Amino acid sequence: MARVLATVLILGMAGLGSGCSTYVENEASLAFEPIYPSAHIAPEGEAPTGGIFKTSGGGLFASDIRAREVGDILTVALNETFSATKAQSSASAKNDNFGVTLPTGLPNLLTGGYDKNAAGLNAGTARTFAGSGQAAQSNTLTGLLTVTVTRVFDNGNMEIAGQKKLTLNNGDEYVRLTGLIRPEDVSATNTVLSNRIADAEIVYVGAGEIADSSRQGWLSRTMRSVSPF
Repeated sequence: MARVLATVLILGMAGLGSGCSTYVENEASLAFEPIYPSAHIAPEGEAPTGGIFKTSGGGLFASDIRAREVGDILTVALNETFSATKAQSSASAKNDNFGVTLPTGLPNLLTGGYDKNAAGLNAGTARTFAGSGQAAQSNTLTGLLTVTVTRVFDNGNMEIAGQKKLTLNNGDEYVRLTGLIRPEDVSATNTVLSNRIADAEIVYVGAGEIADSSRQGWLSRTMRSVSPF
């Protein structure tokens, strides 16, 4: 899985200079090519015994279709729903006043004489601040995606990877998934829920004319990142 993620990251960085999302996504698809298991040929003379135990498989019954080996196929039921809200507000106020009374008999710089009445100096400051912020986000992804087992660990956990490519008018849509699953989470129908996948990496990205027109060019993004305004 680390190799797959590294390949996608490198290709994504290369796409900044190429400007062609279709080429980048097609190259990223190579990392998700399925692994085909070697064909199993029964030795000569081995005949079905009629027993419920399946010697060449991973289950107790011949009808057990759950994925267990590298190259096996299983279906992921995508049911991702996330929502988050955050609100914050703050306010502050401060008032300062002070005064100084000058003694009498000080020279008056304007008239050249002396003031007989006491003079005074008054000063003060007033500051207020009020701020507020609010953020809300909601994401939903549902559907089915069939993947293949790319690695089986000693404890039985399996690494899975797969993608789906949809070719639409003037563009393509890619759905990619990688992660780790337990054999206990695979149902009898050979299906696993997406919220049972550890280290899940789910990518839904578009490529083509429409996707390119909705993105800023690499030069524009670069100028914005270094602009002080």
